Amino acid sequence: MKASSTSILFLGEVEETKLEYIIRDHDRGHFEARKEVMQKITNEINAQYGREVIVIEIKDQYFNMKEKVEPVMHIVDIAEEAMKQLGIKPLIKAIRGGTDGSQLSYMGLPCPNVFAGGHNFHGRYEYVPVESMIKATEVICKIAELTAQKK
Repeated sequence: MKASSTSILFLGEVEETKLEYIIRDHDRGHFEARKEVMQKITNEINAQYGREVIVIEIKDQYFNMKEKVEPVMHIVDIAEEAMKQLGIKPLIKAIRGGTDGSQLSYMGLPCPNVFAGGHNFHGRYEYVPVESMIKATEVICKIAELTAQKK
């Protein structure tokens, strides 16, 4: 499992070059440290040239949903039970999030990711087999059923 990653977009001309980085990490402290390194490098290069040759803009896109899901882990337990009842072997592993789940979690609706059955995510050949969509729908319905029974 990869604990962190950085994505880079590079666009360059003679007069101007633009680099866009996406900084990610499972650990919030490491995430913040990575951003500090970027700011430090910018400051050092600008000091070296005695003027602003690099402009940096750091904006947070999304955070790891773990800190919002951990206090309500029973929701993961319900999803796990739903899968087991449907004959699906749960594979529970840490992921940083997905943009939607992370955004919802930080808006106050803890939202762990439940499988969608997709393959080749974020690429030209991304797809979801119909059978996986059917299984995902069955899991969602079972989660609703188990949640209603707990009331």
